[in-house]
Amino acid sequence: MSLINLGEKPSIANQFLNEIRDKNSQLDRMRFRRNLERMGEIMAYEISKTLAYEECTVNSPLASLASRKLKEQPILLTVLRAGLPYFQGFLNYFDQVDAGFIGAYRKEGAEIEINLEYLATPELEGRNVILIDPMLATGKSFIRSIHALMKRGKPAHIHLASLIASPEGIEYIKADLKIPFTIWTFSVDEKLDTRFYIVPGLGDAGDLSFGNKI
Repeated sequence: MSLINLGEKPSIANQFLNEIRDKNSQLDRMRFRRNLERMGEIMAYEISKTLAYEECTVNSPLASLASRKLKEQPILLTVLRAGLPYFQGFLNYFDQVDAGFIGAYRKEGAEIEINLEYLATPELEGRNVILIDPMLATGKSFIRSIHALMKRGKPAHIHLASLIASPEGIEYIKADLKIPFTIWTFSVDEKLDTRFYIVPGLGDAGDLSFGNKI
């Protein structure tokens, strides 16, 4: 297991994340979604550096030259609905991939219960999988999703791509997940509150992107 926090180094991603968190900027729903998408693009680029490449030849109008290309496309998976704008950023960069979708939601109470009602994925056996969800809070939705995904084949490596993570969620995943994985995030925040929301976090990414649910 490894944890990569892209927010530890100064970059334009810090500015985008500031806007995503800011309660006044959040009033512009289109900008909120666009910032999620841009953060997805940045993380997709960073993850791409860790994947395997092979040599290839490119023929320009004037000459041929040696270059590199991805040896194998990863598989992109996202959790509906909050993950959709963030996922689009990954899809903009990994534009030849197979993709899958997970319908999972949390039932709130004294303890968090994760319900998973929809799963549509390609074959996962031996593949690099990028599981995309903007908030890594308790970690239970990630683990519930991964356990269901294992029925579709055992991935070679899972990249858990979160925008913001909690220390509790990171520890929960480390304790439960037994296959090679990397947690990617732009910020490890302070804690979870009594409702299991990340503090300072940003609120409910799904509601901010698409409106309040009933």
